[in-house]
Amino acid sequence: MKLLAGKPGWTAQADVIVIGSGVAGLTTALNIRSSGLSVLLVTKAKIDEGSTKWAQGGIAAALGPGDTPDQHKKDTLIAGAGLCDTAAVDVLVTEGPEAVRKLIARGAVFDKSETGEIALTREGGHLRNRILHAGGDATGAEVSRALLAAVQDDSGIQVIENALAIDVLQSSAGSVCGVTLHVIGAGSQDGVGRALARAVVIATGGLGQVYSQTTNPSVSTGDGVALALRAGAEVADVEFIQFHPTVLWRDTNVGGQQPLISEAVRGEGALLVNDKGERFMVGKHPQAELAPRDVVAKEIFTQMKESNSPHVWLDATELKEFATRFPTIYASCIENGIDPLTQMIPVAPASHYASGGVKVDLNGRTTIPGLYACGETACTGAHGANRLASNSLLEGLVFGARIAADITTNIPAQVQPQEESSTFLLSPAIQLPLQLAMSQGAGVMRSESSLNETLRTLEQLSTRTTKEQNIAAWEVSNLYLLAVAIVRSAKERKESRGSHWRSDFPDQLPAWQKRIIQRLDSSGHWHTTFDEVK
Repeated sequence: MKLLAGKPGWTAQADVIVIGSGVAGLTTALNIRSSGLSVLLVTKAKIDEGSTKWAQGGIAAALGPGDTPDQHKKDTLIAGAGLCDTAAVDVLVTEGPEAVRKLIARGAVFDKSETGEIALTREGGHLRNRILHAGGDATGAEVSRALLAAVQDDSGIQVIENALAIDVLQSSAGSVCGVTLHVIGAGSQDGVGRALARAVVIATGGLGQVYSQTTNPSVSTGDGVALALRAGAEVADVEFIQFHPTVLWRDTNVGGQQPLISEAVRGEGALLVNDKGERFMVGKHPQAELAPRDVVAKEIFTQMKESNSPHVWLDATELKEFATRFPTIYASCIENGIDPLTQMIPVAPASHYASGGVKVDLNGRTTIPGLYACGETACTGAHGANRLASNSLLEGLVFGARIAADITTNIPAQVQPQEESSTFLLSPAIQLPLQLAMSQGAGVMRSESSLNETLRTLEQLSTRTTKEQNIAAWEVSNLYLLAVAIVRSAKERKESRGSHWRSDFPDQLPAWQKRIIQRLDSSGHWHTTFDEVK
């Protein structure tokens, strides 16, 4: 099952194709190059326009005095609400400090304290100060800058910008041996082509655009997860969509990417209050405003529902160093007519991070030979039902290095792709109704009736096909597959856990301490299985 696309008009080749230019993709590419293999790095927009550069909070790692990987592990497991793969968490927290040191050796510069040590701060769910940040609230931009500089200095990494990966190429035995690409606009290659490789790594980032309001950039249409689904790969934990609790509310009708107000602002002392001016997180969780994100998002949603208001308020007026500590957030507030030094900031939850994705093992291998996944595209199991703050950049660093090591050791010989005849393509006109249906029925709060209604809407939208091949049609076709996968899993999980909240099943149940796995066969039929989580 593939997307409708024209015949390839050009061919490229490398030992390994890496799709995505965020922390996961760049780290993987650089580590692969250390073994001498050639890399083709494909990115959907400009190479510096991925989700990584938007990360405000930082990178979590046990680097501070008295901190240990075991303490980091405990905080991660608590946030993951019983669904973390403990082996994956062990890898993340034990290999994390060295991965950060390697990033620093590559040129990343983090903020220092007055004594010259790396300044460590705290975010929701962490019981210790272990978050490295750069430029106050521009950590992702600095990480991206350092990795990009290293990539651009390496002649063994060929970069194709403005290219959408349409589908993987597979051999007659099913192993992945390349991808079909569409280069957008003018470039060295224009239109649809094919790139052949001995292994393919998907690191395309998030899928936030499946919802009407998200912190993700416009390119985050989940292309990598959808591409893997069509190839027959398993996906897991896709019902666990993390809604960032504090996103700058502008207007109900304003879609696309919304300005994020990092929880580091709450870490520095900002308070959440309702329309009555009352703090509402006190008594709801021992850490109050610094409770795990799902707890805060749910309580904000409850407050909004009770007051019939589209947002609550974040009071940061007591943070006198706001403008220097959070320059990006400060500028965003000012641009939207709010002075956070004197005014409270209207905030509401928005789609932020997918804890699930393409199911992989500890070396990033999917269930399809030759296909790897890393970063937000992947489900390592390390995040469980709810990602702990600032573990995402760390995951890209750690598992990117592990994927590179596995490819270096196990890369197969090049095989030839077979032709694929079964194709489909949906009309770009379905994007807005799809996003609105997902936000209304499969967003922060879900129920059997809301999910059934969403599924009915998706089924109706699936009849609106097109033969006109363009980026918008390919993207919305990807969004449709992701939406169906999310709703199917959310319907299946009849409990509330982590970032999945069912109003009709409000309790966390031991019987659901299992991972929901889905697969799409070549005929377009869905298959669901379960993995017990120990």
